[in-house]
Amino acid sequence: MMHAARAAVRLVARVRLARTGLALSFAACALWLAPAHAESKAESRAGGFQFGVIGHSFKTGADETVLKRAIAGATQGNPAFVVATGVKAVSEPCSDKLYTGRHALLNASSVPMVVSLAGSDWSACLNSAGRSNAIDRLNRLRELFYRDSETLGAKRLPVTRLSSSAKFRSYAENAHWQVGKVLFATINLPANNNHYRAEAGRNSEYEDRLVANRAWLHRLFNLAVRQQMEGLVLFSDGDVGLEAEPGFSLLARFESKRDGFAEPRKQIKTLASKFKGKVLLVDTQVVQAAEKEPSIHWQDNVGHLNLAADWTEVRVAPASATLFAIKGPAETAP
Repeated sequence: MMHAARAAVRLVARVRLARTGLALSFAACALWLAPAHAESKAESRAGGFQFGVIGHSFKTGADETVLKRAIAGATQGNPAFVVATGVKAVSEPCSDKLYTGRHALLNASSVPMVVSLAGSDWSACLNSAGRSNAIDRLNRLRELFYRDSETLGAKRLPVTRLSSSAKFRSYAENAHWQVGKVLFATINLPANNNHYRAEAGRNSEYEDRLVANRAWLHRLFNLAVRQQMEGLVLFSDGDVGLEAEPGFSLLARFESKRDGFAEPRKQIKTLASKFKGKVLLVDTQVVQAAEKEPSIHWQDNVGHLNLAADWTEVRVAPASATLFAIKGPAETAP
């Protein structure tokens, strides 16, 4: 009888010990998971993130090491995506070999990589006879860089292209994507006066793209309004000149030739005035002396970021008054 009683006591002790160990295991597991879960919930509530922008790294000539350094810098903070503004310098050849090499370099990015075309990529290209080869080269870039509905990079984001519309099937370089409550988009506005040609006759490429871009801007702002976006970001090579508009700054805009950006500037200004969120215009056309550090200039709900640096990281903070802010010092070219 004594033996049976002792066995029963030992059994109860073992059960209690097992329960205690199980409880401790659950508690340890909960402690291990809690910080990540809490951080995830905090991030979800805040909705904040950052994205990188690579400035046109070929302003002074062909130097692929500058682009490589910019890619490494822009991707190091694990941003939601990076936008590269241009793939070549004016002085570099408009060859398939160069285009293919730059595609491979940008496609090796560890984060989603978006390519926003620059005028030096296509609009300044000449054939062997010294005549403009812009349209042929633009079409080749479209075939190579915009062949599907995703970004480049090891990790990819889905994008919607203007070419998904039958009427504008050629304009695959215009794309939009969404992160949180912010809509992002590229628009082909090359820095050399929007590729307006002063020669006699119909300015076909410029005029056709003007129609496509007009429809694209309407689609973007309508989508942003309909989905109650907090912000809309437009990436382009050329500066449309909103800062030179009356009421935006005291700087006058003097042009001795037709202003190729007049229509998109007017349209963006009109559409932005009807949008409750923030509009950020990002371009790489240096029209004035570059500032030491990139900064966003605001007027009402429209901000302008002219990027002369190798790369810049932009923080999106929904709780902030301006929604967008430059995150820390950017590395500038030596």
